[in-house]
Amino acid sequence: MSNISWLGSQDEFPNPIHHPDPDPSVPGLIAVSERIYPGQLARAYQMGIFPWYSDNQPVLWWSPNPRMVLKPDHFKCHDSLKKSIRHFLSDSRREIGVDENFSAVVRSCATASRKDQDGTWITHEIMDAYTNLHEEGHAHSIAIKEDDRLVGGLYCVSFGGMVFGESMFSHQTDASKIALAALAAWCEQNQVEMIDCQQETAHLNSLGAAPISRSEFLAHLQLALNQTNIEIPWKFDKQILRHWL
Repeated sequence: MSNISWLGSQDEFPNPIHHPDPDPSVPGLIAVSERIYPGQLARAYQMGIFPWYSDNQPVLWWSPNPRMVLKPDHFKCHDSLKKSIRHFLSDSRREIGVDENFSAVVRSCATASRKDQDGTWITHEIMDAYTNLHEEGHAHSIAIKEDDRLVGGLYCVSFGGMVFGESMFSHQTDASKIALAALAAWCEQNQVEMIDCQQETAHLNSLGAAPISRSEFLAHLQLALNQTNIEIPWKFDKQILRHWL
């Protein structure tokens, strides 16, 4: 990784438009840092870069090619999910909470067990960094609740007209899918054209996400960031799910 930049607290990220793969042997890895420095996470997202690493590693900053994205109007609300949504809407014990307890949602994503995955990339440093971003108004959570108990949800990042999905968790069948359905409905209703999903998985594919080239993603990101006149309220309840029925 001799060509990968090690970033200090004041260093700028290499621009993935001009330096897409500094070390071709590690495609998508843009830079490395000892820690996540103040302000660094916000700068990264606005350049199409995100952190992904484990506790025993330095902070690894990525801009993969291809890039997995979900266009909200392509979200696949299968019949089984529509059935779950109808049950959710009809049950007065179940609600959606937006930005009500961001830290609890992130912690639940960090501790959720996942198939074929040992451990989590959501380290304590990551939790602190995204909580700071939430306090600045650029990270949001969607909580699925039953009797005020957290049973599923997701958190994401937002700048301008761009939304970046981060992680989901589910303690009940379809709870994370319901959270994503709510986010996709909110995005479609507010003219947000793309949700970044970062990397391809079969689960995301089944919900309508698809890979696009890094250059296409970065071009869209610049357009979305320039929508500075957009002030979209992150406020909705479970009735937004009727969008899919």
